[in-house]
Amino acid sequence: MTTVALQAVTEYLDRLLRVREVPDSSGAVNGLQVENSGSIGGIIAAVDASQATIDAVIAVKDRYAAPPLLLVHHGLFWDGNLPVTGRRYRRIGALIRHDIPLYSAHIPLDVHPEVGNNAVLAGQLGLVEQLPFDDYKGVPLGVRGILPDGLLRTELVKRLDQLLGTTSRLIGGGPEVARRVGVITGAAGSRIAACQEAGLDTFVTGEGAHHTFFDAMELGVNVIYAGHYATEQVGVKALADKLGRAFGLPREFHHHPTGL
Repeated sequence: MTTVALQAVTEYLDRLLRVREVPDSSGAVNGLQVENSGSIGGIIAAVDASQATIDAVIAVKDRYAAPPLLLVHHGLFWDGNLPVTGRRYRRIGALIRHDIPLYSAHIPLDVHPEVGNNAVLAGQLGLVEQLPFDDYKGVPLGVRGILPDGLLRTELVKRLDQLLGTTSRLIGGGPEVARRVGVITGAAGSRIAACQEAGLDTFVTGEGAHHTFFDAMELGVNVIYAGHYATEQVGVKALADKLGRAFGLPREFHHHPTGL
């Protein structure tokens, strides 16, 4: 059974995802958030570093030659320097007691052109002629593309639901046949105007606020809300697969859906 130095894996991920270069929201910490004694024997990917995720990793860690790396999209730290108490203590304490390291990549994973949430989901939907659109603090964020033969917007919803195991919500502000589609996973409902400016007729994202119904209807864009969690499964799975192949490590995905 294979074991690999955590430092080598961390350096590989930092380079691949450009975690020191890609900007993120204030307080977000990308990269290695919790280290361990030095070696890992596998990779367990998940969307969120929740207590349920951590407990599930602890339950299966003995399958591996050394503790697995917990690889997540939504990590532990979002709100600056706060005391390690309460829920934060319970999560971090459990990881340290069981020698499980945690690596998190938020915006750096969203925007990656190969294993990023947006690029992977766009590919799964069958979009061709893919190009970036919109940006986050100067970094290209979304992926736009063409559905070659067009697709009824209701059929696109069905395709999403089948791919992601979700129940999507359609706001039918655009044409019945979707052809020019943009993808920004997660909470990107505020980017409907950017889709219209890019000449898109349909926008796939995770979630948005109440007023985005009127944005979609009045700007003439179909908006499909497929769920924050559901749309952001795809990148961390692709990243875990790439990392596992690079280092010869076993990997698995732990599914903890929120329904949101």
